[in-house]
Amino acid sequence: MSGPIIVTGTDTGIGKTVFAAALATALDGAYWKPIQSGLDGDLSDSETAKRLGVKHVLPEAYRLTEPLSPHRAAELDGIEIDPARLTPPQASGALVIEGAGGLLVPVTRSLLFADLFARWHAPTVLVARTALGTINHSLLSVEAMRARAIPILGIAFVGEANDDNEATICALAGVTRLGRLPRLDPLDASTLVAAFSAHFRIEDFG
Repeated sequence: MSGPIIVTGTDTGIGKTVFAAALATALDGAYWKPIQSGLDGDLSDSETAKRLGVKHVLPEAYRLTEPLSPHRAAELDGIEIDPARLTPPQASGALVIEGAGGLLVPVTRSLLFADLFARWHAPTVLVARTALGTINHSLLSVEAMRARAIPILGIAFVGEANDDNEATICALAGVTRLGRLPRLDPLDASTLVAAFSAHFRIEDFG
C-alpha cells in the first residue's frame, strides 16, 4: 500500500489516534496529524503514536496550545492557519493522516476538515464507537462524506462488541465493516499490534 489514507471519526475521544497508530504500524507507514490542538500536560497525538510503536511520525503543520477546535485554538494563539500548509507530505510508503475530532470540525472560520478531505480525495476510514448513539453519529458522518465525494474505505469500530450496532450501521450506510478494535488494558505497542492483527485484515486497506 502506498499513498495517503485518512482516518477521521464520528466524534472526539473515540479512539482515532490508537486506530491510526495501529494502521500505520500494520502498513509499515508514516503517521501525520496536520493540526494538534491541546499541548498542556497530556501527550500529543503524535507522541502517543510514537509510544504505540509507529516508527515514522511526521511533524504537525500546526501545534496549538488550547484543547479546542483548531479554528478557535489558532485564534487564541494568534496564529492564522494557512490551508496551503495542510497539503499531505510526500512519504515513501503509506501515509496515515489523522484528522481532529469529527468531519465537520472547523479548521478555520471558512474551512472544515471534511472540506480538506474532499480536496485530498484519498481513501478514508471512519472510526466510530460501538456504544449508544453511534448509529446516528455514524450515519450522519457517512452522509457528510458522500455529500463531498470523499472516498469511504469503510468503518472501523472501537469499543466493546456490539454486533447489531455495527451491522446496522454498515447495512444502512452501504459501507464496508472493516473490523473492531477492542479497548486494551494495558495499551502498548505489543497489545495494539496483536489486537489489530486479530480484528482487521490488512488487505482491506490496500
